[in-house]
Amino acid sequence: MTRVRLSRLPGDQVLITDHDGVEQVALEDLAALVRRREATSPRWVWDDTARWYPPLLAAGVRVERCHDLRLCRRVLRRAPAVDPGALDGEDSRLWDALRPVVATDPVLFGAGDAADHLRADVEDARQLAALSASPDAPRLSLLLAAESAGALAAAEMTHAGVPWNAEVHEALLAEQLGPRPPRGAPPHRLAACADDVRRLLAAPGLNPDSQPELLAALRRAGLEATDTRASTLQRLDHPVAAPLLRYKKLAHLFHTHGWAWMDEWVRDGRFRPSYQPAGSATGRWSSNGGGALSFPAQVRPAAVADDGWVLVVADVAQLEPRVLAGMSGDRGLADAARGTDLYQGMADAGAVATRQDAKLGLLGAMYGATRGESGRMVADLTRRYPHAFGLVEAAARAGERGETVRTLLGRGSPPAGASWDETPDAPPTDLADQGRRRRAHGRFTRNFVVQGTGAEWALCWIADLRNRLWRLPGDGPVEARPHLVFFVHDEVVVHAPAHLAGAVAAEMTAAASTAGRLLFREMTLDFPLTVSVVRSYADAGKPGT
Repeated sequence: MTRVRLSRLPGDQVLITDHDGVEQVALEDLAALVRRREATSPRWVWDDTARWYPPLLAAGVRVERCHDLRLCRRVLRRAPAVDPGALDGEDSRLWDALRPVVATDPVLFGAGDAADHLRADVEDARQLAALSASPDAPRLSLLLAAESAGALAAAEMTHAGVPWNAEVHEALLAEQLGPRPPRGAPPHRLAACADDVRRLLAAPGLNPDSQPELLAALRRAGLEATDTRASTLQRLDHPVAAPLLRYKKLAHLFHTHGWAWMDEWVRDGRFRPSYQPAGSATGRWSSNGGGALSFPAQVRPAAVADDGWVLVVADVAQLEPRVLAGMSGDRGLADAARGTDLYQGMADAGAVATRQDAKLGLLGAMYGATRGESGRMVADLTRRYPHAFGLVEAAARAGERGETVRTLLGRGSPPAGASWDETPDAPPTDLADQGRRRRAHGRFTRNFVVQGTGAEWALCWIADLRNRLWRLPGDGPVEARPHLVFFVHDEVVVHAPAHLAGAVAAEMTAAASTAGRLLFREMTLDFPLTVSVVRSYADAGKPGT
């Protein structure tokens, strides 16, 4: 496959290097060149998909595959099976400091920043050399391809947007909060709740949004509360509990998905969030804006398909436990995963008495709950599923020793005391604090190996699905065909013409099977999907729990 490397040059020029040599074109002519060369199925190599792809999409040009140098460098830098020295060079500091851009404007290049003129061909050569020298090259190659495909999908989802009915959203806000207030003022019903809280706590100057003020007011009223979480407030034996809980619910809606949110993120009948692929240490996505990964049920009725179109929503049941079975090679747990409910499969196999026992034990093992009822279930299930439970236990012990652990495809965990962006935590204050931090990092690495591998499965799923959707009947740009509009961890939403809904659902299932075979070749695993075909996202079925 031909690799076509794109580098931005000063003066709105683009340097193109491939096996045929070097070519220079004007930036304004790039879309036409990419459209023409896509017919040969190249792999486009560039510094950051979020810089290059949005202008192409705006010109109606779709890219099938790419290599995102920024994302892939971050993977290779931390991969235990890669020599980090192979990535060193004169411009290494600039590459290491490269951060994702927010794709809100088709013009995503600065005029004088050196980071805007990095040579893609030089960095690509380094990455290919580092990869070829790695003993885990086949797995890492799959990870880099999936990571880059995810970046393409993210740009396409931002470009197409989630179909959004602003009138429905306005009606939801009016029903729950009252009429739209003047800028800077709280809505009527939120203000009324605040007044009730102040009256019942005899605190006329209270700001209910201030946790210190609220805790002090509760204590003055004789109520012992250590925090203001909903679960804590529900236990309060006082008339203030109900209006306070209602206030927090309404305030969250107002501040996160109220009128200001709609003004900023909804335009032309679309909600366009800004995704950040691999925004977390495990490879899971995050959001640069719009709150795409915390889509509350309160506003989902506003996500409505266009006339003649539908939303096809698919989520995979119990993804991470299934991934644990596959990556550990635990055939007993894989057998329990046959069908739609892994936890019930464990109970039916006689591993535990009830489905709830299975869920407590398996989640406890993955998240480090070693005490109480969950801890007892972990001990019992370890004897039944030694490979699966042994894998997460070994990852925890490695994390406590300060060692790096890795996902199935080779993504490495960040070191203890550092986050994904290398920002160090405050140093420990004493030996006890040091011990707590070691145990906390052990809990992180315990889950990292499973959550990170789950993110890899999901990336392979959407990478295959976006290409399958493109091959369905249709013509025109991405947004005129069945296309991905939303993705969060283990759920995808496709906007599609109604007559293609069945075909889309079939491709979702086929892509899930393909992702399973790519990652777990030696073991047959079920990844059952719950698929809903709906007009409104609010009507989609919920995932298995």
